[in-house]
Amino acid sequence: MSATTTPSASHHRPGPALRFVVAAALLPVALAVTHTAGLNDVPYVMAVMMAASASFATPIGYQCNLMVYGPGGYRFSDFLRIGIPMNCLVATITITAIPLIWPLQG
Repeated sequence: MSATTTPSASHHRPGPALRFVVAAALLPVALAVTHTAGLNDVPYVMAVMMAASASFATPIGYQCNLMVYGPGGYRFSDFLRIGIPMNCLVATITITAIPLIWPLQG
């Protein structure tokens, strides 16, 4: 084992943790844009939260997807076939609902 490799690094699965990292990185960007433009930040924060949690198209998107992937006999293409339409549905509902619930202007 090299000096830069740790035992846990070889078993790391970035899927579920990666979406939290991306959300944590994009949240300050969304807040900076909304404050600069004088917009209400709540709807944009909600959009980032929904985008970070809507990962239905792969078995590594959620722990429960990964738990049923092998034992359920599913293929990766099964998640794509069902997950992509679900991602589109959640995106459509989110984009439609957020402005109805929270005003975009500050």
